[in-house]
Amino acid sequence: MSTYPPLNSLRIFEAAARLESFSAAGGELFVTHGAVSKQIKQLEDWLGILLFERSGGRVKLTDAGWRYLVQVQDGLDLIANATSQLLLPNNQRRLSINSTPTFASYWLLPRLAGFRAQFPDLELHLATSDRDISRLDAPFDLAIRRGPGDWPGHIAKPFLKEWELPLCSPALLSRIPLQSPADLTSHTLLHADTRPTAWPRWLTLAGVPELRSASSMHFDKFSLALQAAVDGLGVVLGPMPMAQAQIDAGALVSPLAAPVATVRDYCWVVPRMAAEDSTVAAFRRWLESEAASA
Repeated sequence: MSTYPPLNSLRIFEAAARLESFSAAGGELFVTHGAVSKQIKQLEDWLGILLFERSGGRVKLTDAGWRYLVQVQDGLDLIANATSQLLLPNNQRRLSINSTPTFASYWLLPRLAGFRAQFPDLELHLATSDRDISRLDAPFDLAIRRGPGDWPGHIAKPFLKEWELPLCSPALLSRIPLQSPADLTSHTLLHADTRPTAWPRWLTLAGVPELRSASSMHFDKFSLALQAAVDGLGVVLGPMPMAQAQIDAGALVSPLAAPVATVRDYCWVVPRMAAEDSTVAAFRRWLESEAASA
């Protein structure tokens, strides 16, 4: 028996395993549910191993299927990256980064010119997402996520600490004082769906877990909540040092110096197959250097 299973079966298996659905995999790959099921069965027969448990029209990966998925994703990512590099003009390199939107907007982009100056011939691709890296639609050379997390098939390292403080506009502070956590009862609290535990965690640390604010506003993205604070709509629990630029520019102030809520660190995450790539290694070192001097 050849040690190389059919490539098309592997593509279909990866999609079905990632999406945990034969129907969803068929929709993504533009084939029918029956075609997906047939390809998965052929792959299982070829391997002699059950990859999915089937029950009541639902599918669930077996332990062997989970282990196989990690390795198959690594292999497909390697093929995709190798193909992308091959199609680039001579001597041009590409680096694909996937970052959370907040980190990309408020920390990475303002510093990225320094990295570009060091590697002017590098073609840089930056995508943003809050999704788990196992559910991303496109391969990446390096991802930036808050962690630590469960990232099988990858190596990761924390490089930047994050903490949270209440932030608001100077104009709002001039209208409504904020000298202690209890004063938040007179303010509108700005919430981001991507950070649902931020305010409850901080209020608990401040000793007022049951505090009821004057009102609340909710946003699906943190960037909107931060902009709402800049526009004087309320008080946001801002991540530092991400929001430092707005403070330095005078757009936001931090009226309460304590308590400081320490949250998860930012980590770089690299597919194990790309760990020794010189360009990826250079970007990792640059991230750590920038964080150390922030």
